[in-house]
Amino acid sequence: MTQLLPDDRLLKALAVAFVDRPRATLKELAEAAGISKATLHRLCGTRDNLVEMLMAHGLNVMNHIIQRTDLDNAEPLTAFKHLIQEHLAHRELLMFLMFQYRPDSLDPANEGAKWIPYDSALDAFFLRGQRAGLFRIEIAAPVLTELFLSLIYGIVDAERRGRAASAASAGIIEQFFLQGAGVRDS
Repeated sequence: MTQLLPDDRLLKALAVAFVDRPRATLKELAEAAGISKATLHRLCGTRDNLVEMLMAHGLNVMNHIIQRTDLDNAEPLTAFKHLIQEHLAHRELLMFLMFQYRPDSLDPANEGAKWIPYDSALDAFFLRGQRAGLFRIEIAAPVLTELFLSLIYGIVDAERRGRAASAASAGIIEQFFLQGAGVRDS
């Protein structure tokens, strides 16, 4: 028996459907994603399996972002800009991951262990950026990782609720992260 492998567009559509209608039935989720209930049932079988599939896809995408941005070798500012752009290119999955977050989601003793390579790559990048003089050194690299991710997830949520324009998000994140929100004296 061959397993149906969904494409990225379908998974993004399902992620959006799940966020927009968290209590929807499989049939309603399928309709919202533009597929039949039978296709969705063949794809995942149950809502729990759909959540697991989308979570696994989200983790895969986040790890691919790390690889594509070449955080270990690229010039830090260039890598930072690409890191923002790559995350925002997957807004739908970020929304889904955000809405599936639970306090124990990142517990390394449980399900959170699978996120350690992603977090570690970001920590190492921010440390490298500190050493290169791009990021402030008085803030620990893991805190920079958390601040970066909070900005990314926050802007994606603001876009979803109509409080931020998606066209400006990358620039806003870059500017806010690198320069802060305070007004500077000229």
